[in-house]
Amino acid sequence: MKAKHLLSQLDHDKIVAAIAEAEKHTTGEIRVYVSHRKVHDAQHAAVRHFLKLGMNKRKHHNAVLIFLAPGSQNFAIIGDEAIHAKCGQQFWAQIAGSMRGLFQQSKFTDGIIHGIQTAGKVLAEHFPSKGAGHNELPDSLIER
Repeated sequence: MKAKHLLSQLDHDKIVAAIAEAEKHTTGEIRVYVSHRKVHDAQHAAVRHFLKLGMNKRKHHNAVLIFLAPGSQNFAIIGDEAIHAKCGQQFWAQIAGSMRGLFQQSKFTDGIIHGIQTAGKVLAEHFPSKGAGHNELPDSLIER
């Protein structure tokens, strides 16, 4: 996952639309964060940004963060405690494996969307939508 290559290929509109679509069916929140910094440990960085973004403060503890560090050619996908308890570490590893396969084919947007859609399905299964007004966090691609 080359940094400039990935960033130039990302289709922000498709990613944001995928987030919005996935969140229609759940009280969960999904965020995508692209770091412009090199990180040694993507999992650790993902947890740090998860907390920094306040994703751990959601009422149902069912937020998911897809964290990408293209300069380090690394990424992580993590879920807050309630969703993690429902699906476990193996679920996140399976999503990451599928995403990695798409990234290796230079299908960066597709990889991210796959992660969003897969996380969205499990969120909808365990935390179904309870009507309008549950979207607490912006459906945007964060780049810093």
